Amino acid sequence: MDWIGRLLGGTRAQLLRLLRRSRRSINELAAGLGITDNAVRTHIASMQRDGMVRSAGVERGTGGKPAQLYEITPEAEEMFPKAYGTILNLLLDLLQERIGPEEVRELLREAGIRAAGGAPPDGSEEERVQLAADVLRRLGGDVEVERVPEGWRIRGFGCPLSGVVREHEEACSLAESLVERVSGLPARECCERGERPRCSFLIEAA
Repeated sequence: MDWIGRLLGGTRAQLLRLLRRSRRSINELAAGLGITDNAVRTHIASMQRDGMVRSAGVERGTGGKPAQLYEITPEAEEMFPKAYGTILNLLLDLLQERIGPEEVRELLREAGIRAAGGAPPDGSEEERVQLAADVLRRLGGDVEVERVPEGWRIRGFGCPLSGVVREHEEACSLAESLVERVSGLPARECCERGERPRCSFLIEAA
């Protein structure tokens, strides 16, 4: 399914695909799509505002006014399908075959600690829990924090590792150790792993 085309519309999707191949001028984009320069300018201006396209220098010709070049942004590049989930699943399969599931889980926990960075920051327990939620958001999670009798719950409405956890639930150990490291508090993952995985972490108050 061409979901990028459905999301952006046919012309904008085609513009992104052309710019993904190389930097191009308005004239080059118009020629590539068979539409007018003005139509391309309108789309490019809108896509610049949306953070999908940016200026990329000028094209020095043999004569006339130098042409402004445009390129796709890293954020727009991430919209295209990637093989991350497939490759990570294959890698975890191989690791389990060679070193066993418990060792794989420990490796994932260590990866979560490294992803969290240094030692837990200063601040109240609630501030550190909120910081852990912010780290998950930066990784692509959509989460909110709620107070519960045991402490706090970070509840997600999706999962940044959804392409992996359907086949390897131990991948949640990575996020669990990240939350523990950033908050400095014991955390337990209680994620949903159905057709649409959702993150969930119970964090105990000291």
